[in-house]
Amino acid sequence: MPNSAEKNVVAHTDADGACQALYRIHHSAEQGALIRNLQTRLTLLQADELALPVTTNDGEADNAWVCSPLTTYWQYAKEELQRYQHLLWYRPLLAIIDIYGRCLRAADIDKTVIINNWMLSTNLYPRLDAAALTDVVDQARCIWPQHAIWFRSLNREQHADWLDALQAIGFQLIPSRQVYLYEDIEACKQHQCMRRDLHLLTHTKLQRVADHEIADADYASIASLYQQLYTDKYSRLNPQYTAAFMRAWHRAGLLHFIGFKDGAGQMLAVVGIYQQGNTVTAPIVGYDTSLPKKLGLYRLLMAAVFDYGRQHGKTINLSAGAAHFKRLRGGSPAIEYSAVLARHMPRKTRIVIKLLSWLTTRLGIPVMKRYKL
Repeated sequence: MPNSAEKNVVAHTDADGACQALYRIHHSAEQGALIRNLQTRLTLLQADELALPVTTNDGEADNAWVCSPLTTYWQYAKEELQRYQHLLWYRPLLAIIDIYGRCLRAADIDKTVIINNWMLSTNLYPRLDAAALTDVVDQARCIWPQHAIWFRSLNREQHADWLDALQAIGFQLIPSRQVYLYEDIEACKQHQCMRRDLHLLTHTKLQRVADHEIADADYASIASLYQQLYTDKYSRLNPQYTAAFMRAWHRAGLLHFIGFKDGAGQMLAVVGIYQQGNTVTAPIVGYDTSLPKKLGLYRLLMAAVFDYGRQHGKTINLSAGAAHFKRLRGGSPAIEYSAVLARHMPRKTRIVIKLLSWLTTRLGIPVMKRYKL
């Protein structure tokens, strides 16, 4: 449960729209009922017209990476590296990650406040108000003086102003992954793979299910398809969203679903699109992984996202993973950063965060760029 300071912040905020919807969903619900492998406390902070959701953690074990720097920079990093055992520097890098991960745990790296954390793989950002940002950070410092303050999902191509403003008030940057951006889908149609996928979208024999056609009985299927891909195939460290999460977020207008069913009405593939400002991303992707690859279900879902972005004139952030697939369709790589303020933290925490920043900048970025991860 939130402490008394957190309750006061929520009671006095005038945040509306998506932030309020997020808070209504998560503040009173048991988190495990919405995201099985996540423990966190959600509140809102506001300064002027800038309202941002905030998650608070105190080192809870085995948390999904969206609220856990320890999981992100240790366990998830190890899993990602193990997919590329052919790399020349695989074993030395694995040893470095494992040793440093233990240092992160010893330094209480998961005693964190993450601002603008929507508990999705990619957090999207509103237009920057530098004065309001400083106010929000000051509020966080006062309410949680013993926690490091984090922001996730920032890249230079979209958030240079945010990164500069955060660095100006003392935040350090820690590279996390490489994401892929699509600013002009029409221009990306010069790529044969993009044209082929958009053609598949208009010629599929599957029944396309629009957002308003999603029925209550579909949420369990959506959660199951997501689990097959994101947790069963990729990683148990990814957030394990439940049918209750899918239902609540969809009914609140936070997720826009596009599905594909067979002739018997069985949902075979689905994508959930999240939008803020001029950017969309697809945190929910799922399909029946037992079906033949030749059906092109993943291609179909990505084509649906591309088509949505094209129709609405949005930049698409397709997050990390499937790098070769995304490059072949015109995706522009961008290094994503976390920004962390830790100068008020114990010396051991400050030291490991500084070293983490150095390691990920000097080793992580070159590896991601060299091997096009």
